[in-house]
Amino acid sequence: MEKLKFYIDGEWVDPVAPEKLGIVNPATEETFAHISVGSREDVERAAKAARRAFATYAETSVEERLSYLQRIIEGFRARLPELARMMTLEMGSPITFATERQATVALYHFEEAARVLAHYKFEEPMGAGVIRREPIGVCGLITPWNWPLNQVASKVAPAIAAGCTVVLKPSEIAPLSAMLLAEIIDAAGLPPGVFNLVNGDGPTVGEAIAGHPEIDMVSFTGSTAAGVKVAKLAADTVKRVAQELGGKSANIILPDADLKTAVIQGVHSCYTNAGQNCQSPTRMLIPRTHREAAFEVARQAVASIRLGDPLDPASTMGPLVSQRQFDKVQELIQSGIDEGATLVAGGTGRPTQLNRGFYVRPTVFGDVTPQMRIAREEIFGPVLSIISYDSEDEAIEIANDTPFGLAGFVQSKDVKRARAIANRIRAGRVYLNGAVFDRSLPFGGYKQSGNGREFGVFGFEEYLEVKAILG
Repeated sequence: MEKLKFYIDGEWVDPVAPEKLGIVNPATEETFAHISVGSREDVERAAKAARRAFATYAETSVEERLSYLQRIIEGFRARLPELARMMTLEMGSPITFATERQATVALYHFEEAARVLAHYKFEEPMGAGVIRREPIGVCGLITPWNWPLNQVASKVAPAIAAGCTVVLKPSEIAPLSAMLLAEIIDAAGLPPGVFNLVNGDGPTVGEAIAGHPEIDMVSFTGSTAAGVKVAKLAADTVKRVAQELGGKSANIILPDADLKTAVIQGVHSCYTNAGQNCQSPTRMLIPRTHREAAFEVARQAVASIRLGDPLDPASTMGPLVSQRQFDKVQELIQSGIDEGATLVAGGTGRPTQLNRGFYVRPTVFGDVTPQMRIAREEIFGPVLSIISYDSEDEAIEIANDTPFGLAGFVQSKDVKRARAIANRIRAGRVYLNGAVFDRSLPFGGYKQSGNGREFGVFGFEEYLEVKAILG
């Protein structure tokens, strides 16, 4: 599969300087596709095209933008199985999960952007004047590999709904689903220059986007370290920066919770997307008196996981995305063993039944202390740390003892008590008792987990400037 062109100014074009990069299927460890790696010159072309397009696209009516979004939604629905399969090939997400979660939630972003746009008030009276909200301009969008289409859609959909133009750099590890989306956007007839895609790595294309003077805003999802770099580069041109960064979410199981249900749900939530999920509840906090029971239930939950070929609908967990990620997770599992945590399930090495692919044994550690590496670092693999506590206040203190603040989880039969604890957790989103996903609610972090919001009206307003007109 050769996907060597970029999408710039409404056309598929060759890069300025040809340079290929192989895309590896993490289940087979084989290169199955090639893309081109872009340069600063390619970003320059895309940014100028987006700047030219912004002048007229910003003035389009709500009805026009809704018609573009609707055509994208229809094209997305028609190609959803193809989009899901591409994510399975490029980053190892099991096909059932890729279809029901990866691709479907990405579609939600376009549907939600259209819903918000249809009812949004861009002008409203205030005081002696009018408050007007206008598209911010050209937006640079830099997205990760773990939810390769969802994170693209979470930025592209509200940006174009708000009247902005974009330059997208998907992850060079898993770029192919984003390129299929570019085909859908092209078929929808969006004006040339409104949407542009340049593949490449972070140090070249990503940094060129973050620092480009023609780009008014940069939205980044990825590691906290990379987010700091993006913010520093953006500061020279005083860009708005929206970031969704790392996480180390705590799952507080209170003494009155149904322990078996809470632990089983907690294990599987931690292992969502093979643990490659920024808001996963990777720290399970249990009453010390429930230690043995929690360990046994966790072992049962791990035993129910079906590791295998991600194209097999029966598989519930696939490989990690790359050799580099595999090695990082192996090192952190070993650190848990070396630092004295109790290995409840899993451990180092590849699962015995799989002789190729970047598969990791689903692992649970018990007797983890808050200062261990596995309790402090974002592992991004199927590794759960169980931490014991003696009091409610201690549980909240442990939950908040992290530089991250993306999400939190609380389990209790007393909803009022759970809500009171949720109020004390320093995180951008808190789930009570396995609450279901709601596409209209904002997603984003406190502290080093970021400073922007996605989804719903909050995500939409990230792409708007506020103007006061007096008189």
